[in-house]
Amino acid sequence: MTSIDPKKLPKHIAIIMDGNGRWAKKKFMNRVRGHQKGTDVVREITRASREIGISYLTLYAFSEENWKRPQAEIAALMNILKQFLKSELSEMQENGIRLQAIGRVEKLPKGAQDILYDTIEKTAKNKNMVLTLALSYGGRQEIVDSVQEIADKIGRGTLTADQITEELISKALYTSNLPDPDLLIRTSGEYRISNFLLWQIAYTEIYITPTLWPDFNKDEYLAAIIDFQNRERRFGETGE
Repeated sequence: MTSIDPKKLPKHIAIIMDGNGRWAKKKFMNRVRGHQKGTDVVREITRASREIGISYLTLYAFSEENWKRPQAEIAALMNILKQFLKSELSEMQENGIRLQAIGRVEKLPKGAQDILYDTIEKTAKNKNMVLTLALSYGGRQEIVDSVQEIADKIGRGTLTADQITEELISKALYTSNLPDPDLLIRTSGEYRISNFLLWQIAYTEIYITPTLWPDFNKDEYLAAIIDFQNRERRFGETGE
């Protein structure tokens, strides 16, 4: 494999981690087993990101639409989240990884919220990498929340309509402290965005692999980054 150019690394990588259920079904397992195996991949990709120097990694962990799944599966996912946060705290501390979450996190069960906020607080001073988990997240819902925030400021007279800019909207989003993703990876071969970071990915490079998330690994992750490095990003301009 061609080696990665450390001077052309994407600053921010976002991943739609898709295929856990299908992976389990192919192996005649319960869907929950697929989600459990998926956390091993989260660990591997987070480590790889830190090793090569990625500054921001954002993972689509639980969508707003996922609340429509069977209650037993949702409960299992929340338990997996709690177990993951507990098990990874020491490694996040050792490697200077700061955890944060985006989405309507207040909808999570209290037990999951408590562990999540505790982990966020304990890693708040870490400066080597930011790991963002999108939880109870939806891109359209995020835009609605940002519009409501802006409308509230207009209603209170602290903002006028002609002051609304792209920068202002970006600052009202959940990702206000993050740069827009340079690279979006989607596993499982589906060619859709699934309501993820709709505003932020306007000029993001997209890499789609047929590999199901539990089978995704460091080598394919690095291949996606190399593919990104071989692209010409023009942002609407010509390549000349």
